[in-house]
Amino acid sequence: QVQLVESGGGSVQPGESLRLSCAASGFTLAGYAIGWFRQAPGEQREGVAFMSTSDGSTQYSNSVYGRFTISRAHAENAVYLKMHSLKPEDTAVYYCAAGWATIGLVARDYDYWGQGTQVTVSS
Repeated sequence: QVQLVESGGGSVQPGESLRLSCAASGFTLAGYAIGWFRQAPGEQREGVAFMSTSDGSTQYSNSVYGRFTISRAHAENAVYLKMHSLKPEDTAVYYCAAGWATIGLVARDYDYWGQGTQVTVSS
């Protein structure tokens, strides 16, 4: 069965860093575009990072640009989100996603989703 499982979330202070992981099973991530999304309580789901399959090009939301980096690890069939200079407004449940024919950060364009991992940034 196709699955994506996020891990690496936790509680940190503003300015600190965190790396989220997303392990895939049942399919090979190399053939898919990947993305990271987040959703805070009472808020809509927001796309934060994208990486294409073909050329590895990336897109980031304005709110995380320059602070977050999306990457792949083909040997591990996994994707990662490196988060630096974390801010309280980064607090949310973070989800990884994969899409067959996906470009950008539109949630409905993705086919597979993980269960989410909580990131809390507070003093």
